[in-house]
Amino acid sequence: MKTLKSVIATLTLGLAAAAAAQAQAWPSKPVTLLVPFPPGGSTDTIARTLAPRLQAQLGGTFVVENKGGAGGTVGAAQARRAAPDGYTIFVTSLGPLVIGPHLMKNVGYDATRDFDYVTVAVQAPNVLVVPASAPQKSVADVLASLKAEPGRMSFASSGNGSSDHLTAELFWQQTGTSGLHVPYKGGGPAMQDLLGGQVNASFQNINAVIPHVKTGKLRALAVTSTARSPQLPDVPTLAEAGVKGVDVYSWQGVAAPKGLPTDIKAKLHAAIVAALNAPDVKPKLLDLGFEIVANTPEQFTAFQAAEFARWKQLIDSRKITAD
Repeated sequence: MKTLKSVIATLTLGLAAAAAAQAQAWPSKPVTLLVPFPPGGSTDTIARTLAPRLQAQLGGTFVVENKGGAGGTVGAAQARRAAPDGYTIFVTSLGPLVIGPHLMKNVGYDATRDFDYVTVAVQAPNVLVVPASAPQKSVADVLASLKAEPGRMSFASSGNGSSDHLTAELFWQQTGTSGLHVPYKGGGPAMQDLLGGQVNASFQNINAVIPHVKTGKLRALAVTSTARSPQLPDVPTLAEAGVKGVDVYSWQGVAAPKGLPTDIKAKLHAAIVAALNAPDVKPKLLDLGFEIVANTPEQFTAFQAAEFARWKQLIDSRKITAD
């Protein structure tokens, strides 16, 4: 029996030593930052901001790979299938983790079980905007329009189940009103028709609307954050405007296939937090409308579970489906 115990103890110590050596050596080959969307969007921006700074801090090579499709779920499924060795890091928005699984069947992963959550890197609120020529000059005006002619005032979104769509649905639910949802195939076409006055309103991400608000082409009526945005300090929150329960953020987070070694997770988390708060990074992200979150793995895990449940309730109750 002693011999067996000795063997087990030796094996246990050996495995622990091997894991420690692996973490110490990481990264010893290129690390892929897998982005489940095409180049150019907010998530891609965060990944490409992090890659060179992680490389500088940790050594090795960090390469961004874009794998778009099905609202980010194709890339998420690929991330789940990767080895949990620290060489595939999943940089994603909220969509694949808390929205897509409720809109589509058989996405190829379980967002509550298949990933180790490292940190929410950044978040940004949505903004209720109308064309500059619109008669609505406040949230109260929007509510008056919705109540006077239910289902007529049109709200553009980048597609069914997108953050801007779900924010509008939540707004209608919380205010007991109804608008006309007009889904587009992407944020670009939605913004074009909003600027042209073909649609009446939209809950667009702050990153997309800041330039148009500052040039006077769009009128910002409220932000969906819990406090006013430093980028739009004169724009009230929805809560300030009298609408409760519509605190919404789009966010970008970093995860990995389930089973990421603890030491590698700690090294990665520390490097990401340092990168986001670097003096040559943080001000630029803030100027784009991002708020630095950089929370702990435990906080992100709890947050993902809460967001997963929150959006499931809305999607189910409003009978929302994917395109």
